Amino acid sequence: MFEQLEFDNNGIKTLCEMGGKNAEMLMTIKVKKFKKNEEITVCDSECETAFLLLKGDAEISWCGRTEHIFRESSFVKEPFCLHVPRNTEVRISAEEDTEILIQQTDNEKDFEPVFYTPDDVLYQHFGKGQYDGTAYRICSTIFDFDNAPYSNMVLGEVFNQPGRWSSYPPHHHPQPEVYYYQFDKPQGFGACFIGDNVFKSTQGSACFITDGNDHQQVVAPGYEMCYVWMIRHLPDDTWYKTSRFYAKEHEWLAE
Repeated sequence: MFEQLEFDNNGIKTLCEMGGKNAEMLMTIKVKKFKKNEEITVCDSECETAFLLLKGDAEISWCGRTEHIFRESSFVKEPFCLHVPRNTEVRISAEEDTEILIQQTDNEKDFEPVFYTPDDVLYQHFGKGQYDGTAYRICSTIFDFDNAPYSNMVLGEVFNQPGRWSSYPPHHHPQPEVYYYQFDKPQGFGACFIGDNVFKSTQGSACFITDGNDHQQVVAPGYEMCYVWMIRHLPDDTWYKTSRFYAKEHEWLAE
């Protein structure tokens, strides 16, 4: 499934909701657009929550601690992310216009909140020496099973270079995955493949990938695409970095 999404009157864009919209993703994911000096408080009694700064200038507070977070845009590889367990109150106060992605899922485990800075994020360069560089992309992982085994989620960003492919070769996995797209210029565009369907990816759109659907992405020449990638571990099937099954006819590409 693929959607072109808009912010509502409260500055909230809802990608999916547990028990509601796109419930098969098993996550609640929203993007909150803050106006200058706007403040919100979030506390969930059942869900772990991650707050990823997409762009802007704000203060984020939890458990008696306050941090200043700033990011010029999603294309500046300086993400800040706060990850907290259930029953943790988080206050966000925007000092300028700001956008923050909020990812949640149910989790009975209690863990210490983690504040990720740009120095904590893993960046990997994939595809640079393959296919004449046509699938070169930069993939960041903020947290996954390796550094957050207590979490039921995975969170990162992919920087899809102009005119190139990512999430490649075509592959699938049982765990549900959501992509949230942004472009370095508002008119930028690309193509999202989900199974046998192809969608035009544009600024602020999202795709929702379910079990068995091969997925791959491409962006138009002249435009850089950044998409937040979010996976929900399954109760008996944790997603690892190597958890991907290539489309049979394209397996040779991975070899």
